[in-house]
Amino acid sequence: MRKKIMLVGTASSVGKSTLCAGLCRILEEDGLKPAPFKAQNMSLNSGVTPEGLEMGRAQILQAVAAKVVPDVKMNPVLLKPTSSEGSQVVLLGKVYGEVGGENYISMKEELSVKVLQAYGELEKEYDTIVIEGAGSAAEINLRKNDFVNMGLARMVDAPVLLVVDIDKGGAFASIYGTVMLMPEEERKHVKGIIINKFRGTRALLKPGIDEIEKLVGIPVLGVVPYLPLNLPEEDSLMEDPGAERKTKADITVGVIRLPHISNYTDVQPLLLYEDVQVRFLSLEDSLEGMDLVILPGSKNTLSDLAVLRAAKMDEKILKAHEKGAVIFGICGGYQMLGESLEDPHQVESSLLESRGLELIPMKTILEKSKKTTLVEGVCLPLACPVKGYEIHMGRSLFHKDMQRPFLKLGEQGAVSEEGYYHEGERIIGTYLHGIFDNSGFTRKLLNVIRKSKGMEEISEVPKDYWEEIDKELSRLADTLRDTLDMEAIYEILHEHPRG
Repeated sequence: MRKKIMLVGTASSVGKSTLCAGLCRILEEDGLKPAPFKAQNMSLNSGVTPEGLEMGRAQILQAVAAKVVPDVKMNPVLLKPTSSEGSQVVLLGKVYGEVGGENYISMKEELSVKVLQAYGELEKEYDTIVIEGAGSAAEINLRKNDFVNMGLARMVDAPVLLVVDIDKGGAFASIYGTVMLMPEEERKHVKGIIINKFRGTRALLKPGIDEIEKLVGIPVLGVVPYLPLNLPEEDSLMEDPGAERKTKADITVGVIRLPHISNYTDVQPLLLYEDVQVRFLSLEDSLEGMDLVILPGSKNTLSDLAVLRAAKMDEKILKAHEKGAVIFGICGGYQMLGESLEDPHQVESSLLESRGLELIPMKTILEKSKKTTLVEGVCLPLACPVKGYEIHMGRSLFHKDMQRPFLKLGEQGAVSEEGYYHEGERIIGTYLHGIFDNSGFTRKLLNVIRKSKGMEEISEVPKDYWEEIDKELSRLADTLRDTLDMEAIYEILHEHPRG
């Protein structure tokens, strides 16, 4: 039988995704061939596989940690919320449909079959599967037909480690409550507990650890320290990451937090640049002092544009632009910068059309089909190579002779011009996600802004974003080796390190 281990949580955002990535890297370093697996991910941060299929960014990062090619079987079901009650369902990389809460419940049995098929195929290709649960493992209202947490553990007979975030407080109560809410047939799968995000002296935890082990009869296999990492975050925006990292920077970047913001990981590479401060801004915040304003992607572009306009953020963007800020739209943000948006098929919401910010001479029509593809090419105005991925359901049309292409991209043997760039008007728009992962491009763009502010350009060789990610994954793995009982975890896996 192939080996597997599953990490579930006492709640959302306890660090399951990061710990799974760290375990994938440890197993790979120890000579195994691991693969990540998350049956269902609810996230607006997605990426594209080499086959042009869509999956969660967290599982892509875990695949990178395992040093394997991302595969949609690693995340067979992706839910992308489009409203407070509905989500787009992506099944094995392709749009399956739009669902609300109740009709999704009726769909779970059908989806569980697809999930188990995907898992079975992965087991044939890899010798160890690192499984991640979703949210809390003790959502008793969702226990029926569960194929994501303990229900999946039972289906594939996986040993389970329970993860708790002690930084939020109430860790021992969370452990006890989660375990006690599990029926005995689920509880017997839980082989260990990981206390995550601890700040302080571990000795102070010993009385609590001893007591909780007696109460639930499950050993604590490690206390992982709070570890700041430059890794893409899946589900949460830091309040003000740039301000936390730097007290002074030459360039201030404002990222507008749209209600349905998607793929905000696009801007995280900017945190690596010492001359840049990144601010995630609410719709009520001022754009005063921003050198670069980024309108990121959105899963509900027309609705977000309406909310943006109601908060008068459209006026703030135009005012910041008048004062010299560069306005940069990515995907849905790019569409907002045009003259109009139309949704004749009500792909995203009940809104049929909306006036854009009118900074780019184009209109966008949302279509039923979704474009998902990996692309590479060149940034025309900056004369440097770029690569990334597209995920969108819109087609943008320019007025005759009005396009000022930003990129020349190649995909499937064809070359096309994409995006919009007007240096004099300081407007940039593109569908390309991952644009700032391209370090050469990013430094050149930052130098354009520096020059406009009368500053000297910076010429040092820029950091390669994914090399930095790889280093961070190795640092994470080293920390887990130091703080987890890896011998016990290997015994749970029934597999020991080679050598």
